[in-house]
Amino acid sequence: MHTFSCVSYCIISLILEIKWQGVWFVTGTFDYDLVVIGGGSGGLACSKEAAQLGQKVAVLDYVEPSVKGTKWGIGGTCVNVGCIPKKLMHQAALLGTALKDAQKYGWQVPGTMAEAVQNHIRSLNWGHRTTLTAKNIVIATGGRPKYPTHVPGAIEHSITSDDIFWLKESPGKTLVVGASYVALECAGFLTGLGLDTTVMVRSVPLRGFDQQMAGLVTDYMEAYGTKFCWKSVPKRVAKLSCGKLQVTWTDRQTGQDQQDSFDSVLWAIGRAPETKTLNLEKVGIKLNKESGKILVGADESTSVPNIYAFGDIGEGRPELTPTAIKAGKLLARRLTGQSSELMNYDNVATTVFTPLEYGCVGLSEEEAESRHGKDSIEVYHAFYKPLEFTVAERDGSHCYIKVVCERGGDQRILGLHFTGPNAGEVTQGFAMGFRCGATMNHLKETVGIHPTCAEELTKVNISKRSGLDPTVTGC
Repeated sequence: MHTFSCVSYCIISLILEIKWQGVWFVTGTFDYDLVVIGGGSGGLACSKEAAQLGQKVAVLDYVEPSVKGTKWGIGGTCVNVGCIPKKLMHQAALLGTALKDAQKYGWQVPGTMAEAVQNHIRSLNWGHRTTLTAKNIVIATGGRPKYPTHVPGAIEHSITSDDIFWLKESPGKTLVVGASYVALECAGFLTGLGLDTTVMVRSVPLRGFDQQMAGLVTDYMEAYGTKFCWKSVPKRVAKLSCGKLQVTWTDRQTGQDQQDSFDSVLWAIGRAPETKTLNLEKVGIKLNKESGKILVGADESTSVPNIYAFGDIGEGRPELTPTAIKAGKLLARRLTGQSSELMNYDNVATTVFTPLEYGCVGLSEEEAESRHGKDSIEVYHAFYKPLEFTVAERDGSHCYIKVVCERGGDQRILGLHFTGPNAGEVTQGFAMGFRCGATMNHLKETVGIHPTCAEELTKVNISKRSGLDPTVTGC
């Protein structure tokens, strides 16, 4: 497998097909069996899988520097400005909390923080340069953070998640605009690192997630120092003579404008697909005009034969790294004739790495009610206090479990939600049971591992419908 870094993507030069009277003909010989455009986690997974299956493969990758000039090597968003640095910074913030907890356990620990995140990321980058031709083309270019072009000063004076992990100096007092998981994760670790951090929320936090769980996440963040401007919309960002940024916003509840100054403003209002430089429409690839994403079939095919797309660039696909990796591997196997298996995008588990982590798989309570009707579902729930919170005297009132089930029959589990320590680790294991058709009886019959937070899921037995107190007590 070869990797190339190109100044710009030029998909037209790679398409060696001729359309005549409505029929496509593959012509000529090719330098490669497969070219993958995009060197992110999904693109690399697809290319490596194809290469291992005997294909001659090349990867094209190029990163347009952010407005602030931030750029990075191969590996895509996840490796460079997403999952990996996010989790490392989250861990750094957790360690800061752990140092405080340690004093309650009797430890006297001096606190220092090493700058190791960027060095780890750089160790994952690699690349070459050239031009080539190919038989099949896969587009896996992902997306980049959006700027609000209608807000004066937003672009020239602000940063995004593309920049936050590569800053040479502390961002200082920071305003995070948005309430997505990216916004809350960034705000969470900034607060955890001791920075004055405010989150500006236009409507609801964690849209698309269970809203009761989202409320627990933001309540915990507020309790531990993150400030929130609810129902607020930014109007402009201006740089003051002292170097600070003055932000003006409208409080939608009162209709009044408000102002405050910050050292940094970070936009986390969504992501746009990386399609602008690919000339896709010139070769007939159909896009969703509203989102800009590529319309794809169940087999990741586009409207042009021999061209495929997957990952964040595909319309209707979850914007999750493990999903793209799995989809890329399955696509490679299909293209090499090794398998016909399609990616199953239903019920993919995920975790939000906020200070109080939130893991989930399946339907939210709102989605379950919408699809099945409120009278046809049963919701089991429980509050619990992690053992590790006790000696440290930490508030465990936001640690909560919710299991959404069908009301009849074996009570098949429709959704599972968990806030608490190591939520990702907990959810990962239960996600497999969920994929295997787990029921509430299966959960009750499972013997827990004591003492763990995960065992609390096996003890849930109180339904919301009963009205009983869901607080777990004792062992």
